[in-house]
Amino acid sequence: MAKQFKSKPGAERRPFRPDVIENYTVQQPGELLQFLISAMPQRKRTNIKELLGHNQVMLNGNVTRQFNQSVEPGDEVKVNITREFPVFYNRRIKLVYEDDDILVVEKGYGLLSMGTDKIKEGTAYSILREYLKWKDPRNKIFIIHRLDRDTSGLMMFAKSIEAKERMQHNWNNMVMERKYLAVVEGKVEEEEGTIRSYLAENSQHEVYSTENPKEGQLAVTRWRKLRSRKGYTLMEVSLDTGRKNQIRVHMKDMGHPIAGDRRYGAKSSPIHRLALHAQTLRFVHPITGKDMNFTTPIPASFDGMV
Repeated sequence: MAKQFKSKPGAERRPFRPDVIENYTVQQPGELLQFLISAMPQRKRTNIKELLGHNQVMLNGNVTRQFNQSVEPGDEVKVNITREFPVFYNRRIKLVYEDDDILVVEKGYGLLSMGTDKIKEGTAYSILREYLKWKDPRNKIFIIHRLDRDTSGLMMFAKSIEAKERMQHNWNNMVMERKYLAVVEGKVEEEEGTIRSYLAENSQHEVYSTENPKEGQLAVTRWRKLRSRKGYTLMEVSLDTGRKNQIRVHMKDMGHPIAGDRRYGAKSSPIHRLALHAQTLRFVHPITGKDMNFTTPIPASFDGMV
């Protein structure tokens, strides 16, 4: 059984001893076990199978025990000779991808991305910080972008200053695609469209649209209708800009607020949450330059609504 990390790994901690990790890059398509046998000729087949069986092999950032898993050229394989890789588990966050420089996670709704003056622990940031510190006390984590507390879906963190700064300083060039799913109230008649306005914030921290460029920051939202049913419409929404509450405000401006979004005009909350999910995140890896493309299924609760 793999050792599962929960948000608090416990008070007892053994003296830290750096892991011995061997790194390999796949050159030809095939199966994982056969690749490891050819990549590690000094080790017996039975020993390699033991490494796989004890969660000591990672493929593209994910621990695997599957002997016949397919590998492709460019895939990255890590073998921890010292111990099993920690397996992250938290009911509110799913670890989607991890390497030496970045983490990609799927955040649950109702979870803050990072702390506030009043809330420091139990955030996505603090949970992942504890996980990385447990692996190695020297590890660090940096937030790159945020999702609203009540928005679920994909977000990314950096594990080094270099990765953080490259992403933040070149965000518009390095992020190739960000798509959201939103269930809005009412039947949207048009098939697709673009909303453009300037977003400002009032003293109650509520964001609103204005046509005055001196009053707010430009926000551009593109949307496409997927389907309508039972008084709701499922929309695919993409962002040209990433302003606070941008999608929520622009859906309100359309006259179709997001279901569950009382703050921005919704009259109903059939799934008792904001029906907004960050489904797709595609970006250039800040260190390797690789095309990183992640997507998640439509949440089951959204499917049940529309």
